Amino acid sequence: MIGILGGMGPLATLDFFNKVLAGTPAGGDADHVPLLIQSDPRIPSRPAAILGDGPSPLPELMAGRDRLVAAGSSALAMPCNTAHFWFSDLSAGCPVPFISIVDACVAELASLVSAGGSVGLIATRATLAGRVFDAALLKAGYTLVVPDDDAMDQWVLPGIALVKAGKTLQAAVLIENAVQALLRKGADAVVLACTETPVALDAVASPLRARCVDSTAALARACVAWWLANRDKQAMHRACPSSPPPPSQSPPAPGAPHPDMRVTR
Repeated sequence: MIGILGGMGPLATLDFFNKVLAGTPAGGDADHVPLLIQSDPRIPSRPAAILGDGPSPLPELMAGRDRLVAAGSSALAMPCNTAHFWFSDLSAGCPVPFISIVDACVAELASLVSAGGSVGLIATRATLAGRVFDAALLKAGYTLVVPDDDAMDQWVLPGIALVKAGKTLQAAVLIENAVQALLRKGADAVVLACTETPVALDAVASPLRARCVDSTAALARACVAWWLANRDKQAMHRACPSSPPPPSQSPPAPGAPHPDMRVTR
């Protein structure tokens, strides 16, 4: 099964679960991806820690990671972009693959933007300050377009807060404004690099979704691809638990139904 380090926030984790279900080619219950979901909203604020005025969430994230592994997870995923600031710490020494939301998004951008194109980021101020996406996007040949301070203060951060409060319709107007502002600044596509933001746009079936990569959906598809690539080996291990766990393999290569992406051990 795949362990999900969630609760950041709870509605975003629920959205991720729904997108895993929607993205699985299942003819019945047994065909779906088995998930073990920790949804713990008590994990300390990721933005506060990155911006310097709050405790680090890393100890709680590490404890959640180890709890999911001990419970039998054969891979891990974390539907929170800002928390990927600590991805290297969480994947280091992890005994199972940890699927990266950043790599999942970059892989999906290829269908919208050619190398050398411009990519906008809708994200928390902490994700932008922590440069969570920068290295992967630049390595793939993209240039970055980010919201200015006014857009962050008027649209992005209030929109995220409204989703966390369950006010998705009100949030949608603000997030649409933020996406349109990045497109006007020259972005060829926009990564919804906060898992609250797709919830807002989905609430109004926004046509802007066609210009966006949904980080939640990208991670969900990466998880489904990983499971489909590894489920037979996992089944063999369950049938003979005394044997060592099977080696995992990456999702299908680019051009297949699910693009390839790095899975860090």
